[in-house]
Amino acid sequence: MIEVLFQYAFMRNAMITAVLSSIICGIIGTITVEKKLVSMSGGIAHTSFGGIGLGYFLGIEPLIGGLLFSLGASAGIAKINRSTNENADTLIGMFWAVGMAIGVVFIALTPGYPPDMNTYLFGDILTVSNIYVTIIAMLTVGLILVVGGIFQYWKGYLFDDEYMKVLGVPTLCLEYLLYLLLALTIVLLIKVVGIVLVIALLTIPSAASKFFFEDLKKIMIGASVYALIASMGGISISYYLNIPSGATIILFAMLGYSILYLARKITSR
Repeated sequence: MIEVLFQYAFMRNAMITAVLSSIICGIIGTITVEKKLVSMSGGIAHTSFGGIGLGYFLGIEPLIGGLLFSLGASAGIAKINRSTNENADTLIGMFWAVGMAIGVVFIALTPGYPPDMNTYLFGDILTVSNIYVTIIAMLTVGLILVVGGIFQYWKGYLFDDEYMKVLGVPTLCLEYLLYLLLALTIVLLIKVVGIVLVIALLTIPSAASKFFFEDLKKIMIGASVYALIASMGGISISYYLNIPSGATIILFAMLGYSILYLARKITSR
């Protein structure tokens, strides 16, 4: 079975991407869950749709536009949330809706036939290119260096940022660095599972890993392993059944989480 999957270049790219994206999800997903940024992640993901639409309208790579909108959304939400009394969920909802609306408008204004947006909305890991694999590999290495190099600072920032401020740690820099990494992660994961499902890929592995571990580093490693199993299983099933890969990965991950949840309930009783 493994030999059959790896005999095609597109399957090799998909498998490599699955490994790399699993590491990214294990690290960033755990930070997102622990810092309670799940809603913000959804807002950034959907705001990026505006940049994707702009990319099609201008005739440039859509993911470049998506990245610009994601970075703008993450920085904007952080800045507004710090300087106003508005509820964060309200701001995220505004960015969410406006980003999607802008994307729809630009796609409608794009000359010629309207582009197929299913890849960006629901993902298709089987279509990733060699260039994409290189880019996501660079992000993975950079993420490991950034998080691993100052891991104790990240740990303190996640669990008690006020105390870290007292110690003189520049938590604001950590916050904006986190938003930058989150925006980059979301845009690259769009090709894997799509805008609609990217939140699930960031949260399910981390939530499943917390069934077994309490230490932050172990949760990240466990989440990476879980995401890898879900990605590999989802890709294999989607390949043989000829069904969408992004949705299959998420369903496979959710099935595993449900089994672990029920097993824990039974054993706890």
